[in-house]
Amino acid sequence: MRALANLAAGVVFGLGLVISGLANPAKVLNFLDLAGAWDPSLAFVMAGAVLTAALGYRVVLARPKPVFDSRFHLPTATAIDRRMLAGAATFGVGWGLSGYCPGPAITALPLLNPATLVFVAAMLLGMWLGRMVTAQLLRLASAD
Repeated sequence: MRALANLAAGVVFGLGLVISGLANPAKVLNFLDLAGAWDPSLAFVMAGAVLTAALGYRVVLARPKPVFDSRFHLPTATAIDRRMLAGAATFGVGWGLSGYCPGPAITALPLLNPATLVFVAAMLLGMWLGRMVTAQLLRLASAD
């Protein structure tokens, strides 16, 4: 049942990405181009997502536990550190250069656009490299 709930959530998320235009890198790049052909429509998508998430969290967290789990798994890290800032900056540069955010890129994979395929392959390589570099840095820090 849990897998079915995850599948349903993924389908709704993917539909939302396609309907909103987030699966189209040109629309995203136009949103990010404040000095050129700026398209503010994605700001409404973002506002709708924030409002929906805020209301959803209030409703869901009022429950004693999730429907398909024994407890809530909420993030505990709250510090804004160099690692978080570096990751956010890298993510933003990648998004700005390509027009793809990871979720919309994966949603666009069935279209078999060569640019999307290259982006997803590069994203997976970057995630792997990031894990390797992080693991190495943690080993070096623990050795000190």
